Amino acid sequence: MNAGEALIQPDRGQDAVTIHLTDKTGFESFAKGLKASQRAALQAQKFDGSGYQTAIVPDGDSWFAVGGVADPQNLSSWCLAKLAEVLPAGTYRLSKDASGGDPGPALHGWQTAQYVFDRYKKPEKPVGQRVLLTDKPARIDAARREAEAVCLVRDLVNTPAEDMGPEALEAQVEVLAKKHGAALETVRGDALETGYPMVHAVGRAAARRHAPRLMHLSWGKDGDPVLAVVGKGVCFDSGGLDIKGASGMMLMKKDMGGAAHAIALAGLIMEAGLKVRLHLLVPAVENAISGESFRPGDILKSRKGLTVEIGNTDAEGRLILGDALTRASEEKPDLILDFATLTGAARVALGPELPALMARKDATAEALIAAGKAHDDEPWRLPLPDAYREYLASDIADTNNAATNGFAGASVAGLFLDKFVCEGVDWAHFDTYAWRPQAKPGRPKGGDAYGLRAAWHMLKDRYSE
Repeated sequence: MNAGEALIQPDRGQDAVTIHLTDKTGFESFAKGLKASQRAALQAQKFDGSGYQTAIVPDGDSWFAVGGVADPQNLSSWCLAKLAEVLPAGTYRLSKDASGGDPGPALHGWQTAQYVFDRYKKPEKPVGQRVLLTDKPARIDAARREAEAVCLVRDLVNTPAEDMGPEALEAQVEVLAKKHGAALETVRGDALETGYPMVHAVGRAAARRHAPRLMHLSWGKDGDPVLAVVGKGVCFDSGGLDIKGASGMMLMKKDMGGAAHAIALAGLIMEAGLKVRLHLLVPAVENAISGESFRPGDILKSRKGLTVEIGNTDAEGRLILGDALTRASEEKPDLILDFATLTGAARVALGPELPALMARKDATAEALIAAGKAHDDEPWRLPLPDAYREYLASDIADTNNAATNGFAGASVAGLFLDKFVCEGVDWAHFDTYAWRPQAKPGRPKGGDAYGLRAAWHMLKDRYSE
């Protein structure tokens, strides 16, 4: 993506093409103010003000653009996204009759609409940049950082496992640490057996160059509230010995999507200088198959000391998160947030668009939902019912990692994670899909961030000076 200040710039009166916005209800009134030839041009393009419609209208020796939106006076993140996708390269300015000329939240979609994943295939016809001017220059840096965080998630998730294995994920955290002067400790390979035995067990079957590891980045001042961000980094998930079918394995490069969210969120926190003591924990593994694979029926030790019977080797993400959440809890955090592409059950319940949210405290869940609604990234809360804890019972270990029935799979996975978070700690868990199966304006098909913006804006509100 050609992100950043290049795509949104301060309005200093430079030459720019005007963008007008209208809705279907107001289109007739809008059209009355145009010349007959301009109305004919809109008619020829079948423009009637419906959402995401676009049109180009001649205006003497020049032209202007028109977009259809839900409400020209209350813009969403995606109101200008379709225009940013289809307009010619150039510089644009929003008309004063639309939201007072202030793009506001639409700055986000203007940037993310121009995202291109070109690591392996270059566009046949590069279209260049479409620049949007704003007379609110103070918003540019924040809007740029947010869009770049979303596009970082996309890049990491879109990259195949061969090039985004545990080693590559570690390199990404190293870049983040160096950029912000953060401390980074990484435990790799067999050294994990002592401190992170479940991370080791899940990842030990992988080839040496994809050896498991646990990255722990720390940043900020001692004495500030401790914030822990944890992300599931299963860089490829074969299912282990409980192997997935071919169709189920096809998208498993995205199973490190939780880690991608956590890394992007940590970057936002540090770039903004949020007043927290940040701990980012990313367990990174490949759930591979070899003679070293952990087995159904095995009993694993955990960092917390709980023993875990393996009911399903394809429920591996919760295992590596268990050790990471235990380590996060040792910092006595004010809040733990974790992100994981954890269960198919969450997708059955909510589809790809809505990340499932589970939280111990109602106030935290409500703050995350409110932030998501305000920034077009709404999570949906699922419960952590005590009545379902018995589904994880084991006859020979402290807990099983999977239920034997098919009930409430997302919540039961959340209940497993809850066992590894210290009692009394404020904790919220995002079960996110990290993949967009169908393109929408500003949101191309492929890897995508769900819940990232909700979490970021909640944290800004919670830890603002």
